[in-house]
Amino acid sequence: MALPVLTPEQRQAALVKATEARQARAALLAQLKTGDLTLAELLKRDDDTAKKIKVSQALRALSGIGPTKAAALMERAGVDDKRRIGGLGVQQRRKLVDALS
Repeated sequence: MALPVLTPEQRQAALVKATEARQARAALLAQLKTGDLTLAELLKRDDDTAKKIKVSQALRALSGIGPTKAAALMERAGVDDKRRIGGLGVQQRRKLVDALS
């Protein structure tokens, strides 16, 4: 399927929308980093912004968790490394929260 040809105005609107989405995800990750938001709270959110964050990014935003520890937690919970929060099952969410407790 070919991509549609966008007018300059449509392209600009798409760029603005994409920038806003990235900023919203970055704000949630910043809240995780500061401790204002817990992983359990993030996993319970039902908005598109939270659903589109990669699980590995969310884990790495937590204090004391780097790429290696995040990968180990995800493997223990049975989560693929490219999975996003919106694609997690109930059991995977529970295992991630339990692993951090």
